[in-house]
Amino acid sequence: MPCLMDVASTFNSQRDPSELKEALKDLDAWHAIPFLNYTPLHKLKDQTLVRFRGMIQDMMDPEIYLECYEVKSTDGSKRLQHGKYHDCLKLAAGEAIDYNADSNVHGERRTLFVVSVPGLNDWTKQHESKCSPQPQLVSQTQSPNNAKKRTLDDQEAMEVEDDNDAALKRKCVETTKSTSDDATAAAPAVLGSEYLINSPLPSRPSMACMVKVYEDFDSYKLNSLVDFVGILSVDPSLDAATIDTEGFDSLSELQATHPSPFLIPRLHAFGVRQLPHANPLLDKSLQQPADPGASEDPSQSSVHKDLRMLLKLCLFDDDLAAEYLLSHLISSVYSRSEMQSIGKFALNICNLPKESLAEYTTKLYQVLELLLPASHYLPMSLETMNTAAFAPKKDYETNKLVSGMLQLAPHTHLVLDETCMQQGKLEANGVHAVQHLAHLINSQELKCDFQYYQIDYQVNIPVLVLSEGRSMLPSDFVLPINADSKAVQLLDESLKAAHHYLQPSRLQQFRKYLTLARISPFNVSDEHTEMIQQDFVDMRKANAKSNADDLHGLLVLSRLLGIARGKDALDKETWQLATEFEAKRRQRLQALPKSAAQLRN
Repeated sequence: MPCLMDVASTFNSQRDPSELKEALKDLDAWHAIPFLNYTPLHKLKDQTLVRFRGMIQDMMDPEIYLECYEVKSTDGSKRLQHGKYHDCLKLAAGEAIDYNADSNVHGERRTLFVVSVPGLNDWTKQHESKCSPQPQLVSQTQSPNNAKKRTLDDQEAMEVEDDNDAALKRKCVETTKSTSDDATAAAPAVLGSEYLINSPLPSRPSMACMVKVYEDFDSYKLNSLVDFVGILSVDPSLDAATIDTEGFDSLSELQATHPSPFLIPRLHAFGVRQLPHANPLLDKSLQQPADPGASEDPSQSSVHKDLRMLLKLCLFDDDLAAEYLLSHLISSVYSRSEMQSIGKFALNICNLPKESLAEYTTKLYQVLELLLPASHYLPMSLETMNTAAFAPKKDYETNKLVSGMLQLAPHTHLVLDETCMQQGKLEANGVHAVQHLAHLINSQELKCDFQYYQIDYQVNIPVLVLSEGRSMLPSDFVLPINADSKAVQLLDESLKAAHHYLQPSRLQQFRKYLTLARISPFNVSDEHTEMIQQDFVDMRKANAKSNADDLHGLLVLSRLLGIARGKDALDKETWQLATEFEAKRRQRLQALPKSAAQLRN
């Protein structure tokens, strides 16, 4: 395999980086590429090979560009120039593009607006950052001849033509000079950086990158996780502030589609990996740092036992609650029909002791975020519900899909704290927020508002609701906590013990286990299908209120209980365990106050 950085240098000579694309088929080659996510832009040069991973937040309109074009000079000579993987077409003094030449070739590309994964937890970021190689600055390795050549080039006036639109033609002299007073006076109102970056979680800002792709357009899905390798483009002339705005109908759209490249860099991608998860510990494209204290991974059954004990410590010593929470943490939508998203496990843990509500929910979340690659804690206060943007909405003035808090990457665990809800009135925004949350929980779909219509986008977001009484939101499983007075008194000590229990090596085991369990296959044989059908008939005889939803819940729970114990197929023991757990859970529900128990579970 050729040296990655040597191959990358072929790009500067206007050649198609086919050698580099071939080299990237080896995942080890990805290790040498610096992460744009964790490298300050001032340490990277324009046209540098970089890597960016994130969630596709928006997809812009297709654009036609000059893939190959003929350049003619004043002396009559002609030459062909490649425009692929470029934002701007640079011409030497005295040269011009022959737009009518027969040799010109037009191509199509798409721009994806990608944000670093929303809700990525600190341990995940730290691990990815450690895996990012430090970039080698060109200025440090520049030879005297190259330095002289660059100086001469910088003195030359260059005509730059943006190949997105002929109306964006302008002069670009590579010398530093201040903006003229006339230009400043004519400049439109500048859109704020927060609006341009468009972070789904404003309290946890993301980094944004405009990624241009050249093939397989239909393979990109909104909200999916993708790892891109390509050429960095931070030419200052891409900034809308440098563009002659005469003739543009919408200055806001111009600013949104041409933000400063130093705020939102561009990347021309030719290496693409769809990511099945955000766990860096299981990503072979990351160079895993050596851990001198690491030992051989224990068995899955051993890790399961230890993790269940940890969760039990955090749940008032409630073993049944630990089983259901563990099932929730490894759940995932693995199949869809017209009516159902199969595999979802929205869990409502309720009946939380009043004397522990003040800090318990946040302390529980602090443990969960140490285990999960990506998660978000959302306190359902009146202020949040009435003011926050929950669902994405199309802004036709800027032609952007403005993000909302529920626009999250797959397997980002959403923890809703209903104990923060105060007495008061839910305004229109709050009512819509509840509707969006309910729709997300029930269908694992997110409604995007396009003003004149709405579009449902499929998501895969596990939702955990913590509440004092039964939640006002729907759920697949409602589990009242069974906490005795001694467990409540010892809660602080139990949580301290839980954090002490989470030593680095054990943390790594839990983090790997949860992701591996979630993506593990699981089968149900024909023999056990007959057993399940017979058991359901018996259930209907014993309780006429049993329905298909109850059977579906049992199937989902038994699958997750089996996976948690390292099994790849359903057996009688796991099925009986699921029925036993469900019987205990329903007994707890019956013990709730009648006003709550009257609601469906």
